[in-house]
Amino acid sequence: MPANAKLAALLQLIRFDKPIGTLLLLWPTLGALWIAAGGLPDLHLLLIFIIGTFLMRSAGCIINDLADRKVDGAVERTRTRPLVTGAVTVPEARVFFFLLLALAFVLVLFTDPFTIKLSFVGVALAAFYPFMKRYTHLPQLVLGAAFSWGIPMAFSAQSAELPVALWGLFLGNVIWTVVYDTMYAMADREDDLKVGIKSSAILFGDYDRLILAILQSLFMAVMIYAGAEFSLGIWYYLSLAVAAGLMLYHQYLIRERESQACFKAFLHNKWVGLVIFAGIALDYAL
Repeated sequence: MPANAKLAALLQLIRFDKPIGTLLLLWPTLGALWIAAGGLPDLHLLLIFIIGTFLMRSAGCIINDLADRKVDGAVERTRTRPLVTGAVTVPEARVFFFLLLALAFVLVLFTDPFTIKLSFVGVALAAFYPFMKRYTHLPQLVLGAAFSWGIPMAFSAQSAELPVALWGLFLGNVIWTVVYDTMYAMADREDDLKVGIKSSAILFGDYDRLILAILQSLFMAVMIYAGAEFSLGIWYYLSLAVAAGLMLYHQYLIRERESQACFKAFLHNKWVGLVIFAGIALDYAL
């Protein structure tokens, strides 16, 4: 295979053209950095967490595709993935995965020893998540923990402490992740049932919209609590109000449980994360 074609396949493997996963991981992590710093965080930490988020999300895509390579061909949305078509071989994917992990680890070495230790938990969560779809209907909980682990890492790196209140942010982000990844799973529900993949969308069944509405409400309640614990002000609470409006729109999108609409609702959650981060940043700036 020509070098440019192989590069294109590797970029497809890490979803380089689909940054939604990076954004969903990035916004809560940056919000935690801002809160830990009481405003603009240290520049070197900001760069470490932005680049590290991209690297870890990319590595997560690879391990996910390695785990699902035998079933992705039976799913309409994933049948053209490089490991299915053979554009990237399994050994190549494994080497790329460990290279990305190594680069991420080099970055975290520029933080403190405790943050380095926390990073191993993050790697374990990211590695275990894809395989949970074989054993539990709630792999989204593991994904939520993986996508939220940047929050305690950010506090550790920026402020050298883990205040109890940060776990409110962590819990809120886990709940939000379950919400948007269930929407993602709703888009694939019929295919997942055929190939035997478990998901929250399958578990929730006809109660999926109701349960998502309850989780969205719980997310808002937890984030209000976290804001009070960190003494955040009006801009933060205005951002939560906007986020609540966006979540109502997501409920509208999934009302018929149509696959493309559910996937659109999943993608649109990037704006929820951005709005809440903007509220945090504005609160400290103004």
